[in-house]
Amino acid sequence: MSRKIIVALAGALLSGAVGAAPTVEMRTSMGRIVIELDSAKAPKTVQNFVQYVNEGLYNGTVFHRVIPGFMIQGGGFTVDMEQKPAPRKVENEAKNGLRNDRGTIAMARTADPHSA
Repeated sequence: MSRKIIVALAGALLSGAVGAAPTVEMRTSMGRIVIELDSAKAPKTVQNFVQYVNEGLYNGTVFHRVIPGFMIQGGGFTVDMEQKPAPRKVENEAKNGLRNDRGTIAMARTADPHSA
């Protein structure tokens, strides 16, 4: 059985606490997820992601690729599987010490390393 999970990201809930990492709330048809962003290690990626959120780019999108025990991918397609192109490129910040471990979030890209 295929189940589409609809995603809506609330505007960046930038915490008012000094030194606190910014957070974004993702609301899906299956529940709520709070995402903490590492603006110290990935400032350009965080700024770009927050801008996408505030522009509503992810609203009404689905998790279109799900590999159990490995990863989920979403944000690039609507419920009707219409692709939503990324409106701009952002510099790749992969050499910042962060890793794609379980429970983390990352920006997908094409073969162009600066396409996220």
